[in-house]
Amino acid sequence: MSDDLHISPVAGRIGATVSGVKLGGDLDGATLKEIRNALLRYKVIFFRGQDHLDAEGQVAFAGLLGPLTTAHPTVPSLDGHRNILDLDYRSGQKVDRWHTDVTFVDRPPQASVLRAIEVPSAGGDTLWANTVAAYLDLPAELRELVERLRAVHTNAYDYARIAFADDPERAKAHAEVFASTVYETEHPVVRVHPETGERSILLGDFARRIAGHPSDVSEAVIRLIQQQVTKVENTVRWHWAPGDVAVWDNRATQHRVIHDFGAQPRRLQRVTVAGDVPVGVDGRPSTVLRGDAAEYSEVAA
Repeated sequence: MSDDLHISPVAGRIGATVSGVKLGGDLDGATLKEIRNALLRYKVIFFRGQDHLDAEGQVAFAGLLGPLTTAHPTVPSLDGHRNILDLDYRSGQKVDRWHTDVTFVDRPPQASVLRAIEVPSAGGDTLWANTVAAYLDLPAELRELVERLRAVHTNAYDYARIAFADDPERAKAHAEVFASTVYETEHPVVRVHPETGERSILLGDFARRIAGHPSDVSEAVIRLIQQQVTKVENTVRWHWAPGDVAVWDNRATQHRVIHDFGAQPRRLQRVTVAGDVPVGVDGRPSTVLRGDAAEYSEVAA
């Protein structure tokens, strides 16, 4: 490890801070390798004090981790920045449900890079959960069952009602954008990580049903597994400051916002690194049921 780079775990099962590095597109290969190794080990890593980083620098740094996606399959990008999703909570949205990013497409992002621009004086933290640890914590008999299941993920559900519960008009408008193109993909509930070989649970809020099972059974199974994922022992909580950057392995985590900040401003910007098609323990890849996300997953930088 570089003499300047210092990595400190934040919680017992997930999360670490990385200090002694100035993020940007000009990192040397050795430093980048250490950052990637830390990401694979700790699942989410945090960088304080990256105030020098602007939109272009964030995109340049994220591009070192791999080819970038567009900002989102359906939500417009930040003006002039095709790769950046602007998460501005002043519009009143409450996106506070556990999820893995963009699992309704066949190639969910490999990683996300989130930069804090404006944050509440108190509240507005983000939680991440380790889906590898959650899998390992399951009893052996339940692991064997879950490994055989596949789940259907989609963006076509009443997400807007949840995100804008206090504003029906805004909810309607947001729903029209978010589901302007409907995507539906069947993923294995347990995927094999393409770099580490670890097995992780692939569910979250976009998973709406278990393939081949009735709705009541699907809901019960998803709820049972999700409770395991979000056990306190599997999570880490991050209190943001302006200039903070978080990078997480989207193949091994879920996350959610804690919406306890009322009307205080909260604005962050996200860039995502293109991922691969998940593969289950049985070697079967995910399959597209509806929608073509090729444009989202292409190299967009």
